[in-house]
Amino acid sequence: MGIGSLLLKDAMAAAQPIVIKIGVDSLTRGFETRVVIELAAALVLLSAVKGVFQYWMRVIIIGISRDIEYDLRNDLFASLTRLSQDFYARYRTGDIMARTTNDLNAVRMMLGPGVMYCSETSIMLVLAVIVMLKTDPWLTMIALIPAPFVSVAVILFGRRIHVRFEHIQKLFSEISSRVQENLSGVRVVRAYAQETAEVRHFETLNEGYIRENIGLARIQGMFLPLLQALIGITFLLVLWAGGRQLLLHRMTLGSFVMFNTYMGMLIWPMIAFGWVVNLMQRGTASLDRVNEILHEVPTIASVAQPEDSQRLLAEIRFEHVTVRFGTHTSLSDVDLCIHSGETIAIVGHTGSGKTTLASLIPRLFDPDEGCVYLGGSDLRRLDLDGLRREIGFVPQETFLFSATLAENIAWGVRDATEDRIRWAAEAAGLGPDLAIFPNGLQTVIGERGLTLSGGQKQRTAIARAILRDPRILILDDALSSVDTVTEEKILASLTEIMRGRTTILISHRVSTVRTAGRIVVLSHGRIVESGTHEELQIRGGYYAELYQKQLLEEELETI
Repeated sequence: MGIGSLLLKDAMAAAQPIVIKIGVDSLTRGFETRVVIELAAALVLLSAVKGVFQYWMRVIIIGISRDIEYDLRNDLFASLTRLSQDFYARYRTGDIMARTTNDLNAVRMMLGPGVMYCSETSIMLVLAVIVMLKTDPWLTMIALIPAPFVSVAVILFGRRIHVRFEHIQKLFSEISSRVQENLSGVRVVRAYAQETAEVRHFETLNEGYIRENIGLARIQGMFLPLLQALIGITFLLVLWAGGRQLLLHRMTLGSFVMFNTYMGMLIWPMIAFGWVVNLMQRGTASLDRVNEILHEVPTIASVAQPEDSQRLLAEIRFEHVTVRFGTHTSLSDVDLCIHSGETIAIVGHTGSGKTTLASLIPRLFDPDEGCVYLGGSDLRRLDLDGLRREIGFVPQETFLFSATLAENIAWGVRDATEDRIRWAAEAAGLGPDLAIFPNGLQTVIGERGLTLSGGQKQRTAIARAILRDPRILILDDALSSVDTVTEEKILASLTEIMRGRTTILISHRVSTVRTAGRIVVLSHGRIVESGTHEELQIRGGYYAELYQKQLLEEELETI
């Protein structure tokens, strides 16, 4: 419909010089008021109809480009939510933000104004040349002499614009990444008094960005005047050759006026052509960057026909599991069986593979060797969304949204009532804190939970996990930021919640794990000990040594 409106608009525009030709030729034979009125009325009518179609052309084509932008942004965000962790290790947040904002806008400009003006200029050029050829083929050939030079200029300058703009977008991504990192790490920047150093670094990036943009402006500054110069030469040639034709009576005055009117009408298409080339080159460069994300395939995804995932109250079994990150082996040939409803604890030194082991259960990544089974089914054969909905996972690094405390706790649970949210908060040990928060559960906690302490963040994350009523609960060092007294209270309130569901406790504190039904000790990616708190103490291995150290630390704290 948009292109149809564009065709009719151009047809009305192309008809106007023909009406002018008829009028001029009629008036050269003798003045008649009736002819003037009829021709003026025809021009007014053509202009009015042209205006209507021009309006709909813009509304439809530009409107559709906005719709495409809307769909593309939704698709891009949906793709980002599905991509695996390895993708975010390769792409910086600021770079992704630049692609979802700046690059998408460039794509919209290409698909809206770019397509519209490209079609309009092409159609107008074809219609005008057809009429001009019928009027005077020789003069038309003269008018088209600069056309090859325009094509060469478009190819040469277009390529340079594309390369330069692609580089500009990469620099913009670097600037966005730097700003994002500084805003996220503002406390660290201030703590280390690096404000001046960061400002200098940002100025260097900004100078490079401005320098590249000025370079692009120089290219465009040469391109457009070159096109205008070629248009000026064309006018000179047409005036010289057409004037001779008119003086030799080989052309009527009306035809000469019409020819020059068409030439005037082609000025905008030729100028717009340069602008369109610029838009197209910018848009294709940005589209390539957007497609990099859209064409990314998540390494962790559900199979085409997943098995029934209603076996979540079943044993979890690790068989010969090995996980590598580059050249580092995080887990090596691990065999472990976690029974349904069992509370198991995993302890070990930093970097022993505790978090890696727990992360395999919700399939945050897959093992390089071996398999993880749930109720006899390989996790890779189960529906990923169904599996994760039944898992309450509290990671080491707590992430909270810039929303109210209640919204953060109820995140992912649509039908959560205020009573249930309050129950989860109290079970996680947040009850005393609710009394001191200015608006209780409705307190806005700031971006990433800026207004909360480390312990409050962890307890909010625990409340979020238990509100889901998960069948499998994973607490990855989730009590590291609270004192031992608060830890004991939280564990006591969680005892009832953990009953009947599979619970995995990960901690470097013996006080957190000693009540677990079974304790597994990891060292350098291998299971070196397994048993109850009492059994491991008797064996006198790593766990017993860790327990003695922590007892000594507690005694020293009380002195």
